[in-house]
Amino acid sequence: MAPTTDPRPLPTGPAKTARVRQMFDTIAPRYDLVNRIMSLGLDQVWRARTVDALALAPGSVVVDLACGTGDLGVIARRRGYVTLGADSSAGMLAARRGEQPVVRCDAAELPFADGAVDGVLCGYALRNFTDLPVVFAEVARVLRPGGRLAALEVARPRSRVLAGGHRVWFEGVVPLLGAALSDADAYRYLPRSTAYLPDEPALRAILAASGFSTVGRRLLHGGLSQVLVATRRGLPAAAPPTAGTARVE
Repeated sequence: MAPTTDPRPLPTGPAKTARVRQMFDTIAPRYDLVNRIMSLGLDQVWRARTVDALALAPGSVVVDLACGTGDLGVIARRRGYVTLGADSSAGMLAARRGEQPVVRCDAAELPFADGAVDGVLCGYALRNFTDLPVVFAEVARVLRPGGRLAALEVARPRSRVLAGGHRVWFEGVVPLLGAALSDADAYRYLPRSTAYLPDEPALRAILAASGFSTVGRRLLHGGLSQVLVATRRGLPAAAPPTAGTARVE
């Protein structure tokens, strides 16, 4: 099966912010169903490993950043964390599961005080942020010194055989499944959005510049996904943006 192609350039700046928000509003009602099918159920395993990677004490306060329908938050609460979801998509927040309190906001302007939380979780959202360095700096601002970030993202398998199969599935089959079950344009965009994601050295450099140390990376199931784990340094992040306001829903 030939990979799906789309000749349109990927949006940047405010156009990207608007498109991503509108896209997630559109696909929210069947987002979880499509996730389970396109990952063959592995997404729940990967989310659980991401929560475990935080390695914080029970009772720690954790922000589920770009929480979507709340899968990571549900798992985190089962692990004994106190969680708060944050997302810019009203549609995703309306479709959320569980009882996690949520706030609607932009990840680049989090409505939390400096050093207010112990951990931040983020699932499959790094490539959807318009300005990743600003988001990482903002995450560092709200984390206490020694606090932890665990971010789950897509990756590229190292094995040629697995990489070939992954490419056919992710770029060929997934857009067809998305078109049949949800929104065709959104799931054509999904494989292309990996172009936004910096490579491993660049991600490490951005995290270090934002105030993190001890940056680790774990490949899951041969590189189908990855978990980035970083610890907040004791010194403040360089030039953090000012916190904004948000609506709690």
